[in-house]
Amino acid sequence: MAADQSAPTALVLGGGAVEVIRSLQLAGIPTAVVSTPSDPSKHSTYARSIFTWDWSQELDKHDEALADRLVAWALTQPKAPVIFYSSDQALIFVSRHRDRLSRGFRFAIPDADLVEAMVDKGLFANLADRMSLPVPATKLISPEQAAAGVPDLSDLGYPLIIKPERRDRSWRDIKDTDEIKVKALVVESAERLREMWPTVATLGHTLVAQQYVLGAESEIESYHVYADETGEIIAEFTGKKIRTYPVSCGFTTALAITDVPDVLNMGRKLTEQLDLRGIAKFDFKRSPDGELLLFEINARTSLWNHPGARAGVNIPAVVYADLTGRPRPVMAAHPRPVTWVHPKDILAARASGESMRSWAWFALRSQAKAFWNWRDPGPFLGMAISRARSGDFT
Repeated sequence: MAADQSAPTALVLGGGAVEVIRSLQLAGIPTAVVSTPSDPSKHSTYARSIFTWDWSQELDKHDEALADRLVAWALTQPKAPVIFYSSDQALIFVSRHRDRLSRGFRFAIPDADLVEAMVDKGLFANLADRMSLPVPATKLISPEQAAAGVPDLSDLGYPLIIKPERRDRSWRDIKDTDEIKVKALVVESAERLREMWPTVATLGHTLVAQQYVLGAESEIESYHVYADETGEIIAEFTGKKIRTYPVSCGFTTALAITDVPDVLNMGRKLTEQLDLRGIAKFDFKRSPDGELLLFEINARTSLWNHPGARAGVNIPAVVYADLTGRPRPVMAAHPRPVTWVHPKDILAARASGESMRSWAWFALRSQAKAFWNWRDPGPFLGMAISRARSGDFT
């Protein structure tokens, strides 16, 4: 859909912005981006790049000077732009500088304390305990405890997972035995814990040890929601991972938009319980007995917004409408089945034993594809050129 250039601009902050741009493009919303230097979203013909910014820097680098720079740009626009944030760093930046940014922008964001708790896994563990959220058994390990020696985690049972309070550059230097970066480390036994402890203990962060919920990554399901300033749920859908890379504790490479009643009901219940406002994604894993266990909440836009929009629930579009006083677009009461695929899914499919013929047919039939759009090939080509130059094809 052609963008209405007389409408306020939607400004997307953070890495991985291209899938958010796709959802805004489908609604005909003019879009700009402040992406990372390596993010291919800046090559999109549907989004003008204001400037690039390294969102992976330490949080104190995203300071008042950056906020003032953005506000100065916003004040040159005919109408106040709408901010969307597509990474945790961008979310925290907007939350911590919300008063300053509100001088030039419009945005929807949860309460500041709730934002901090959703981004920091240590704070989230405390929030979950305080509010009796349905999370797996969890223990926090302070840097001092980590330095004192290998902790006794036998009460969590094995296997378990270890993850940092926040994934930053130091965590990205941690690799598993296959030398592949992962979201969390799976620890199969006390012996394995002793082997890896000298490495993870030096990170200097609070570590989160959590009971591992048995089952494939395809048992991970999610609830996606937008609640307006009164707390009313305006748009929602559910989703399910198909594959990740790496296969265990990896990043999503294929997913499906679903319409699953118990996930909807659990998501609605938690949205109300947390008194949440704005956009959020609740991640659950279904245990072998069918119970939904909550892993994390992300209060930001994400790659799921693109397939969600193609399924009939364009969450960024309805947020934009509310913030700009425009009529809300119609949201499907029951989203259409849609699958989304990332180029790296070919690696995930191969690792899981799927034939290349079967994978090619799946990818061809997927209604949403990461990076690729026939009318906007720039992000895909930019990604391919960047990886070719770096030699990173994994």
